[in-house]
This record gives sequence, C-alpha cells and structure tokens, in this order.
Amino acid sequence: MSFGRCFLKLPYFTNMFIVQVGALLIALTYYTNAQTSVVAVNTTIPGSEQSASGLRQLAVAVVPQSSVFHPSLRSQFSLNLLSAFPEDLEVSNYCVELLAIFGQRYSTYVNCLVSAARPVKVCQNCYGTYGNLMEIYKNISDQMGPGNVSCRDSLLRSDRLMLVFLLYSNLEDIWTASECNRCVSLRHYSLTNDTLYFMETLNQSLSCFEKYQKQGNHSELCTECKATYRGLNELYSRMEKNHTLCIDIEDSMNMTRILWSKDFNCSFPRAETVPVIAVSSFMLFLPIIFYLSSFLHSEQKKRKLIHPKRAKSNPSFINIQDKFS
Repeated sequence: MSFGRCFLKLPYFTNMFIVQVGALLIALTYYTNAQTSVVAVNTTIPGSEQSASGLRQLAVAVVPQSSVFHPSLRSQFSLNLLSAFPEDLEVSNYCVELLAIFGQRYSTYVNCLVSAARPVKVCQNCYGTYGNLMEIYKNISDQMGPGNVSCRDSLLRSDRLMLVFLLYSNLEDIWTASECNRCVSLRHYSLTNDTLYFMETLNQSLSCFEKYQKQGNHSELCTECKATYRGLNELYSRMEKNHTLCIDIEDSMNMTRILWSKDFNCSFPRAETVPVIAVSSFMLFLPIIFYLSSFLHSEQKKRKLIHPKRAKSNPSFINIQDKFS
C-alpha cells in the first residue's frame, strides 16, 4: 500500500497534526536562513555607567549607512554640529552683550503691553520701557562699540530671517498704531501736558460718578455730574481737532460715554446738535410755508381782478349804421 493511501486512511485529526508539524518545520528553516543575513543590533539604551566606547558603538548601530555621511568614531557626540566657527565669523563679545540687553528689555516691554491691554494704557504705562528698548536697538543699529565694532551687520543682517529686526519692527508697529507719540514727549521721558490735563479732567468725572453711584440715585448723578462730563467732552473734541489723541485717551473716553449713557441712562443735548435740529425743523415746515404763501398770494390777486362792463348803446352810432344800411 502506498503512502498516499495510508495517509488517506488515517483519522482526520491525525492528518491535521501532520500538516501543522510540516508547516512549523518550514518556518524554522526560513527563520534560520534570515538570521544568517541580518546584523544583530543591540537596542538596549545604555545607562549612566555606559562608557564612551559604548556610546560610539550605539551611534554606529543607529546611524544609517550612507555613502555621504560618515560619522567620526573619534568624537563622543559625532551627530552634533560644530560648536564654534572661525573667529572672523563669530559675533563679538560687545555685540553679544547688546543682544542680551535687547532680549531683557524686549521681554520687559512685552510684559508691560500685556498687562496694559485692558483697559488700554499702553502709552501711559509703557512709554518708559519702549524708550529703553528703542535706545538699545539704536545702539545695535547705529552706534560703534570698542575698537570701532559695529553690531549692525552681525545681529541685523547676517541671515535671511533677520530676527532682531523683525522683533523690533513688530513692537514698533504696535506703538505706531496706538499713536502713542501724540501723548508722549519726543524722547519718551514723560506724558505731554495735554494728556496729563485730560487725565485730571477724566478723574474728576469718574470721582463724581463714583460719589453718586454709591447713593443709588442716577437722576441726581446726571444732574450733579453734568458740568464735569460736559467739560470732559469739550476737551476731547478740542484734542481731536488738534490731533493730540492716542489710544489711551480714546479708549477711556469711550468707556466714560458708555457709563454715562448706558449704565446711568444720562443724556444732555450736545452743542453741535442745535444747528441740526434748527435746519431740520426749517426743512419740515418749508412745504407748509410755501403752500400758505401761495394761497395768500392767490387770494390777493382775486381781490384786484377787474370785471369788464358792457358798453352802453350810443344813438348817434345807431343813426350812422342806419344810413349805410
């Protein structure tokens, strides 16, 4: 009897067992061949006691083999970039110190801007820190250091990003958009006299609001604080015409008007609304005046109208007609 017939006569579970054993033997054969063609790599992370030679071996095992990149086995950290460039390419110590001062003053000014975001007080609270930042940037861009060393090229133009210039430009744009130069002196040493006077007038109005708000009587607040609030509005209008407003004054005036009109429900006719009301009233009654004048004029014409009278018959004229007839 052949092997095939004997295999067919075996029970079903016996046949399945023989097939599984055969598959296992084939898998073991392929696994043995694969082990001979693969280089074993130790992926265990070395501990703190690992020596420098162990680190070099780990680097060699991990770095992919390339025809271009060949890590040096003599360096302990062969993957790092060079830590120093030639002296002619390095930044001088003087420029490094200026860069550090710039970073400190930049951080101080940004922190001031964030704290003065609401309510807006970026001009009156941060003009000093902005002046310090502008001063150190001017030293970097214009001033010459010891030994006629200039940091302009090394810190501002040495790369495509020009990070120092970009950082300063962003903050300068914020200062320009806030129009703080209208409220601060030229050298950023103090606020202007107009700004100080406006702040004093504003504090008078807010003090009046606070005094009568505690009593809970808004009608009395509207009456007693009307004069100071009117003076504040007039001062704001004059400053607006003179172009002496900055974002601090604009925001404080907007908040004060919201308190007066919405929170306290106060109002008073503004001076510039009187001519508008007068002109509007005149235009409203103009058609009535026109039709009334037209009616009166037509009645006057009717009174002056002369009706024609029929001519009386003349006897002599009748006799002449009779002769010709």
